[in-house]
Amino acid sequence: MGKSYFLAFDLGATSGRSILGTLEDGNFEMKEFTRFPNAMTELHGKYYWDVFGLYNSLKEGLKECARQGIKLTSIGIDTWGVDFGYIGSDGTILGLPRAYRDPYTNGAPDEYFEIVPREKVYGQTGIQVMNFNSLYQLFAAKKEGFSPFNAADKILFMPDLLSYMLTGKQVCEYTEASTSQILNPATKEFETSLLTAFGAKPSLLLPLTAPGVVIGPLTDALAEETGLGPVPVVTVAGHDTASAVLAVPADSPNFAYLSSGTWSLMGVETLSPIITKDSFDANFTNEGGVEGTTRFLKNITGMWLLEQSRKEWEKAGRKYSYSEITEMALQAAYFKSIVSPDDPRLANPASMTKAIAEICVESGQTAPSTDAEFVRCIFESLVARYKEVINLLSGMVSFPIEKLHIIGGGSQNDLINQMTADALGIPVVAGPSEATAIGNCLMQAKASGLVKDRWEIRRIIAKAFNVKTFMPTK
Repeated sequence: MGKSYFLAFDLGATSGRSILGTLEDGNFEMKEFTRFPNAMTELHGKYYWDVFGLYNSLKEGLKECARQGIKLTSIGIDTWGVDFGYIGSDGTILGLPRAYRDPYTNGAPDEYFEIVPREKVYGQTGIQVMNFNSLYQLFAAKKEGFSPFNAADKILFMPDLLSYMLTGKQVCEYTEASTSQILNPATKEFETSLLTAFGAKPSLLLPLTAPGVVIGPLTDALAEETGLGPVPVVTVAGHDTASAVLAVPADSPNFAYLSSGTWSLMGVETLSPIITKDSFDANFTNEGGVEGTTRFLKNITGMWLLEQSRKEWEKAGRKYSYSEITEMALQAAYFKSIVSPDDPRLANPASMTKAIAEICVESGQTAPSTDAEFVRCIFESLVARYKEVINLLSGMVSFPIEKLHIIGGGSQNDLINQMTADALGIPVVAGPSEATAIGNCLMQAKASGLVKDRWEIRRIIAKAFNVKTFMPTK
């Protein structure tokens, strides 16, 4: 069999890119094609995504494939979760999608819980409460009298909205829908009573579509404009973390994962959701994975603390490379003060270093006094949080966690990887760093019949990418 080419559009909250994946005889390769910005737009106090600008950026990626003479097997799109666009009864996109940082949802969960109790919402959805979840966006939009909400026939989550623009076909992909706090992870159906409770129409939601299904070909106009012809667009794991977890090169089910970046997600892959008093109290979430699996996970503040500190140091004329930061952490190895990365005071302080120092003093610890000590404090704090979450996970899952896989940009920090292995007492496998785009491409390969299941995908990834294993040394 010859080469198969898959184009992955991987969109984050600040930028997007097109990635070309190639599969031939079980050998996978990938390269970046195009990169483009993605930014929220504020207008009259509301925050939006420029979905039409994103559509044009997607077209540029398609045209680049045509310019290079690549005959695509398929196209797939993954994005962040919870956000969506409104669609009219005639198929018109009703304005720009609201962005999850729009303040219209501030306080919305507590108001909603006056109608449906918090415990009932969690019991039906297994999703941790965050004010920007789709359920509260819809609730806030109705309360606001938002015109697109009032006129909508359907909503389309972001990957499905972009796929609709490419194909003219409307679907609701399962993993993306699972972030909404409207989906029941046990029945794998929407809990429409959560919408009718405040007067929203259940018909806003389309039936669910699993990852790995052909949505349809590019529209005739796009097929001609791009020069690609009627290439099929398929549902991948539309939520970017679901695509990333698919790309974990695990060889057994007894693993945990850490998707590490500015924000981190730590969890396990299970065959059924875990919705208990313990999971509710610890604010764990149950999101959809491929092949009907559940991603049981915890959101953790990741490298945000370091990134914000670096910005302060740069303003003061001290700019450090990542290798220099690692060396600084090694030099300050004696410094052991820690803070909780998820402390609300660290969410967006005027000065990250000042906030860290104040928390240390408040808790009776020595406050960092040099840049190196701040770096060490941040590293120690992250590792301590990873250990805490792994211990919580171990108490809630039915299998032993034998290995931690770290994927995403943070997987390239060897020092934290080793510190984590030492703290957890289990091997840490780091990589691949480009997990989301890899998972997107290989889900397309599954849709085309070239791979059998997620375990074959993971074997292909383990073969294609060099990963580093860190063994506990103490």
